[in-house]
Amino acid sequence: MTRMIERLSEISSEYEALFVDLWGCVHDGRKPFPDAVAALQAYRAAGGVVVLLTNAPRHRASVAKQLAVLGVPEDAWDTITTSGDSARAAMYRGAVGQKVFFIGEPHDQTFFDPLQIIEDPVEISQVPLDEAEGIVCTGPFDPHADPAELRPQLLYAKQMGMKLLCANPDIVVDRGEVREWCAGAVARLYTEMGGESLYFGKPHPPIYDLARRRLAQVARVSDDRILAIGDGIATDIRGAMGEDIDSLFITGGLAAAETETTRQPDEDALNRFLDKEKSAPTYAIGFLR
Repeated sequence: MTRMIERLSEISSEYEALFVDLWGCVHDGRKPFPDAVAALQAYRAAGGVVVLLTNAPRHRASVAKQLAVLGVPEDAWDTITTSGDSARAAMYRGAVGQKVFFIGEPHDQTFFDPLQIIEDPVEISQVPLDEAEGIVCTGPFDPHADPAELRPQLLYAKQMGMKLLCANPDIVVDRGEVREWCAGAVARLYTEMGGESLYFGKPHPPIYDLARRRLAQVARVSDDRILAIGDGIATDIRGAMGEDIDSLFITGGLAAAETETTRQPDEDALNRFLDKEKSAPTYAIGFLR
């Protein structure tokens, strides 16, 4: 049974580390949430470790720069793990070949920055689709356009037996008040068309393995002392459940309408939503605070 809480501090002493989603929990893509930042700062001041665990399709240095631009202070977190980190490692090990067709926006070209931690990384080159061995997707070319517009390219890729590396399994994200499509929507479409998609972010295991390694660089913490926090029922919460990690569901993010969240979710609406999603987060709260 999911327990409703008012503040993180009600339960934080039970955990030595947090795996915290970013978009929808700490910021909205344009500005930070002051209460969420304050809660993380207080948790760290009490000795806890904060691992920012995000499906951003970029490496952690790029995400750290973005956080600075948004105004999220560095004392609100200890380390960062991104789906981009996990996916980049797979790409440089040759998961989708050496010649790749890139689907994404120009600002995500940092995905192709050199990666030093892989021994003998393959040499990656971006090529037109008809020359490609595989696809790297960080998101649609246009995040506001229906992903179905990519059907012609995806059909060709499927016919040629290409694998699609999905650097962000999220389906959608809300930038302020505007909903945008993510790479997960493209990968889902490709899979529905009969293609093979490779996932490396939440809820899939590789990103949690990386998060544990990043956490271990700061402190040794057992899984039963880790709390995962996020607003994605199919990513953050499903991933935590799959890893047998306790979770705090932020209802005022992607599921705000379904859970009828103002300051807190409507209890009946929340229960209906969780039943529909067949999900059981340990705790729920309207917004991280």
